[in-house]
Order: sequence, then structure tokens, then C-alpha cells
Amino acid sequence: DVFEQPQHVGHKKIEFHISTEIPAVLQINSEKEEKDGKRVYLYATTEEINNTGFGRIFPAPSSNDKMETEEEDDEIPSEFISRKDLEKNRLSREEMEKYSVFRNYEPGDPNCRIYVKNLAKQVQEKDLKFIFGRYVDFQSEVERNMFDIRVMKEGRMKGQAFIGLPNEKAAAKALKEANGYVLFEKPMVVQFARSARPKQDANEGKRKK
Repeated sequence: DVFEQPQHVGHKKIEFHISTEIPAVLQINSEKEEKDGKRVYLYATTEEINNTGFGRIFPAPSSNDKMETEEEDDEIPSEFISRKDLEKNRLSREEMEKYSVFRNYEPGDPNCRIYVKNLAKQVQEKDLKFIFGRYVDFQSEVERNMFDIRVMKEGRMKGQAFIGLPNEKAAAKALKEANGYVLFEKPMVVQFARSARPKQDANEGKRKK
């Protein structure tokens, strides 16, 4: 019963649609092939079918490559100096020997506090934070509290600074990479501070806060 009454009209409509659309595409293809050659227009017709059906796949890999390079570039935070810039503006050992401030240089006993001298008059805390802030994890509250910069601008201590870093390892890395760095046309002399104790560093961090 169901097949006899409602489906007769439906079948005729569906058959008309299929019969009119498919030959039209085939006729266009055959005309194009006869006029201007087979290979060119066969490609065009496959593109037409792809556009109506499934879309394109090829542009995707290039965008993924861009994302990967961007992630590599974002490894170093932009608010602090990069390792390349540190190396670029740092004196070599041969160049350091020409300066009197490096003649009797000794790094000192390793600890978490650094002593910096031979600073230019215009050096401020923000300049030293830009350099030494790269050795601090600012997401850690403990490391933020331990990070302390004091620039001396009066009396005999002028041109010197004390920098408290989170731990001895960070201080040793900072000393190695920043010693001899030319800041405002003057090379910094970086050493471990003499009278540094971890307990004092913690207390000083609390006082400053």
C-alpha cells in the first residue's frame, strides 16, 4: 500500500533531477575536452566537483609550520634580555684583560647574592632587572621575594649594586653570562657578594615588601 500510492510521484521527481544534472556535467566536460584539450579541463572539472563536495586540503601544513616557529620564538620572555644579546654585548677574555677593573678579578665564594661594580652613572634598577630578571621565575612567589636589586648612587659605593637571586645556581649562571656585559658603554664586573647569607636575604626581602 505504501509503495503504490505516495511513492509514484516521488520516484518520478527524483529520476528527473538525476537525469538532468548528470548529463549536463558530462556534456560540458565533453565540449571542453573537444575544444581545448583533455588534460586541462579534466583538471578543472575535478576542481568544480571538489568545490561543491569536500573542500581543499593543501593549505593546512604551512599554517602548522608557522605555529611551530612562533612557539620556538616565544621561549624567551620579551621583558628580559635574551641570551644572544648578552653574548653579543659581552667582552671576550682577551678584551677584559685590557681593562684595569678585570686585572685582579676573582668571582668569590658562590652564594645567592651578586655584587656588580663599574656601573655607569645612568644605570637604574630597571636596567639591572632587564638583565638579571631572566634568572628568576616570576611565577614563583618565593623567587619573586628573593629577587632584590639595590643600586648605590651616593658616596664611595657609587657605581655599584647588590642583586639577590633565588638560589646559588641562578647566581652562578648570572655571573657567568653577565660578567663583562657592556651597559651604557661600561663593562660590568660581576662577582659573588662577600657578606651574603641566605637568612639575611630572606629577611631583607620581607623588609622591602
